[in-house]
Amino acid sequence: MDDIVVRECVTIDELDNCVRLQRDVFGLPDLEISPRRHLIVSRQAGGWTLGAFIDSGELVGFVHHLAAIDEARNIFGYSHMMAVSKEHQNRGVGARLKWSQRERALSVGQVLIRWTWDPMQARNAHFNLNRLGVTVREYAQNFYGTDYPQELQRENAPVPGIDSDRLFARWALRSHRVNALGNGEVAPELPQPDCEIPVPSDWATLLTHDREAARREQLRVRTRFQEALAAGLICAAFDRKAALPKYLLYRKEALPSA
Repeated sequence: MDDIVVRECVTIDELDNCVRLQRDVFGLPDLEISPRRHLIVSRQAGGWTLGAFIDSGELVGFVHHLAAIDEARNIFGYSHMMAVSKEHQNRGVGARLKWSQRERALSVGQVLIRWTWDPMQARNAHFNLNRLGVTVREYAQNFYGTDYPQELQRENAPVPGIDSDRLFARWALRSHRVNALGNGEVAPELPQPDCEIPVPSDWATLLTHDREAARREQLRVRTRFQEALAAGLICAAFDRKAALPKYLLYRKEALPSA
């Protein structure tokens, strides 16, 4: 992706293009879109929006980063959203944005970035766990309220939603594993997992064709994660085999840098 330039979005037009990209990629109603004012205010509060631009100057992706503080008053980064245009997905744009976000965060003294993703999305799980090196210690049940993903949207038809369960990514920016992945190296091999949690190989199709089965699968995954995390296990990898993709969880002692 040598033709991609990643830089901060600062003009009104650039931020408006981020709003348009949200509509195109996520298919969300306007009520769920982060507006231009939100992007401007978060920048004034220590956050930023990094955009991926092609040679013509067109915005083809962005990541929105917030400044956050934990209970111990440690400042960290919170990645609110990332979007890549449909025409430029699966071409490395998302990875460019995330590694640029890491570099920017480190430059201002942040060593941790957090965000959420839907545990049923195998593609996101592979990207976050295997390509970026995040770990997971928290599961949030119905975090945003009822979800209405694109698979459930039908014109002029009532749409029963589904709970917005989320996994919390913990990206330790200076960990040995993340450093290796960021440098294009092979990350240290992980031991045999202590727990495996399979997810449907085609969540979108299941949502579309069998909503009740989708809810049962979500409940199964939720219960397994809640039990495993309560037992002190940490999710640190994903097996993306198409037949049975699954999360891999480990004892904390096996992941000293997690």
